[in-house]
Amino acid sequence: MSKSQSAAKEHKDQLERLQKKDPEFYQYLQEHGKDLLTFDEEDIDDDDEGVDVYMEDGENQLGDETHMHDIPEEEEKPSKNVLTTEMVNSWCKSIREDEKLSAVHSLMKAFRTACHYGDDTGTDSSAKFTAMSSSVFNKIMLFTLSEMDRVLRKLLKLPASGGKRETINELMNTKQWKNYNHLVKSYLGNALHVLNQMTDTTMISFTLRRLQYSSVFLAAFPSLLRKYIKVALHFWGTGSDALPGVSFLFLRDLCIRLGSDCLDECFRGIYKAYVLNCHFVNAAKLQQIQFLANCVIELVRVDLPTAYQHAFVFIRQLAMLLRDALNMKTKEVFRKVYEWKFINCLELWTGAICTFSTEADFRPLAYPLTQIIYGVARLVPTARYFPLRLRCVRMLNRISASTGTFIPVSMLLLDMLEMKELNRPPTGGVGKAVDLRTTLKASKPILKTRAFQEACVISVVEELAEHLAQRCYSAAFFELSFIPAVRLRSFCKSTKVDRFRKEMRHLIRKIEANTEFTNERRASVTFLPNDNAATSFLEDEKKMGTSPLSQYVITLRQRAQQRNDSMMKSSVVVGENSSVFGRKLDQIPDSDEEDDTRNEDGASVFSSSWLPRGNSRADLSKEEKKKKKKKGMEQEEGIGDDDEDIVQDLVLSSDEDEDVLSESDNTFGEDGKGEQLGGSRQQSKKQNPKNLSKKNVRSRRHEKNNKSSKRKRAS
Repeated sequence: MSKSQSAAKEHKDQLERLQKKDPEFYQYLQEHGKDLLTFDEEDIDDDDEGVDVYMEDGENQLGDETHMHDIPEEEEKPSKNVLTTEMVNSWCKSIREDEKLSAVHSLMKAFRTACHYGDDTGTDSSAKFTAMSSSVFNKIMLFTLSEMDRVLRKLLKLPASGGKRETINELMNTKQWKNYNHLVKSYLGNALHVLNQMTDTTMISFTLRRLQYSSVFLAAFPSLLRKYIKVALHFWGTGSDALPGVSFLFLRDLCIRLGSDCLDECFRGIYKAYVLNCHFVNAAKLQQIQFLANCVIELVRVDLPTAYQHAFVFIRQLAMLLRDALNMKTKEVFRKVYEWKFINCLELWTGAICTFSTEADFRPLAYPLTQIIYGVARLVPTARYFPLRLRCVRMLNRISASTGTFIPVSMLLLDMLEMKELNRPPTGGVGKAVDLRTTLKASKPILKTRAFQEACVISVVEELAEHLAQRCYSAAFFELSFIPAVRLRSFCKSTKVDRFRKEMRHLIRKIEANTEFTNERRASVTFLPNDNAATSFLEDEKKMGTSPLSQYVITLRQRAQQRNDSMMKSSVVVGENSSVFGRKLDQIPDSDEEDDTRNEDGASVFSSSWLPRGNSRADLSKEEKKKKKKKGMEQEEGIGDDDEDIVQDLVLSSDEDEDVLSESDNTFGEDGKGEQLGGSRQQSKKQNPKNLSKKNVRSRRHEKNNKSSKRKRAS
């Protein structure tokens, strides 16, 4: 309806009401102000025909029922603007059976109302509908998300599924796009808005899965594309259950279909999201971090040349941090390298290089990454960083095995055995079991325990055996294993721990047996060391895995797996099976396959009474932060229930973080200063009355009451 038509209709209604309410004043206007009573009758007559036409030849106009709701009487306006189930059912039936564009347009208006329902933006005068029930909202969302992609593709004369950026670029020059692009933009824009309002993980997952089929249309709307990437990255990094997997599939589908339009932004965004999620590591978070790393590696597979450019920049950033640590040699720069964020980034690119080691576009990154890892392992050669060094050795062994290059990691392991912390009997008791996968730096008490010594020595044996097993079929195995065998014998003589001596002698025997295995065949060969025939030496035995050292390594791997499983309280999947994050990912279809059960899944998803409200996820997070801040201030001021005997102290996620944050860190040879700082800090805590917890106050009150009761009894 145009502005002139609506004004004429409103003017006529006002005059009719005035004539009924005050006939004398109406007669006065007829006598003295006839110009006020004149209006264009043609505007009112044409008003019934002023509906939107969406077909090229002017067919399929809006039905009479929809038109009656467009121009209601003023007294019945609140009831006429309410969306009902009958209205939605009639539109859905018209779209499915008759394919009426008028019904599509009405449904899109209802979809916009549903997505913006509850927004604190005031009353929208242009809104056709203003109220709905939760069942109507769920029905609108389910039908629109399930059918709108098919409807839009049919209107735009596109294939039923798939598509590339080039297809959309060609479509934008056609008449169909000019007629129906507003429907595409409305669908994608309103769906994005409701995604920002949703808090239920299942609803968000279903909505993203349905929008994935229409992701190719985002090539025509760059601003919407950037917003969708940002939202998907947020869900990928912070979601739970199947939401991270669904979000990643959405991002991957965008990169495959749109190419350069979103590849760069997705690479930068997903790496940044990965870094933000790997600041701290514990046993429960290993699965999530491994899943995130596998997602990044899978996204790299989409376009290796483009990914190489980004990976080169990110690895160079790690190298610059290491260079600063080597040059400046201060605690602050050392901590930037010896933290989980830095180590997890090394783990990520190690996995990427091992995955694409045979690709010419990615293989050149193996050398600089190896140099960085080797430098990190030798940056601070103290016993407290044994877990970090073992982690670096494990990464180097992986790179060496995947690329087929020799990396001298044996010196990193053998140097550990010569330190006094692993040579002498423990003085700190047995101690708790140490999980080296979740530890970068050992605290001083843990360093002296028997459990830490055993974990380090056993890990040295495992990694050294892995390193030597990679060359156990080489003609030069005797030369490669000679120095490690000599130093292992020296350790057996110097160590005072019988169990360590027994473990090392077992490894030495396997090395000697493998030396005999290779020397026996090497005595009969005629080729020179630099001959290409040396690469085929013991090729058949290598395929069968018959060497003594390779069989011993299999035993060590099984023992390590059993040890890791025993330390895990929950079933956490790591390693090659960690690409699936949660069991619900098995139900996620591939991006190129149609989801035949989408309506059944959606019916169970949108069966709740959820309606979007004005408070989005960002607002909720702000409110939670304010509540936490207020709660913390109350705890500091001593405000709370006196009967509550719960003390919430600051608990760091790992020993490494505790050492990094404490000023008394004596990692770099400042033991005296560290003790002084620690002592002064403890004294200040004792002098500060705010540091007294509720439990201490209650205990002191209890002691006073006991003393007073004893005095009364004595008297």
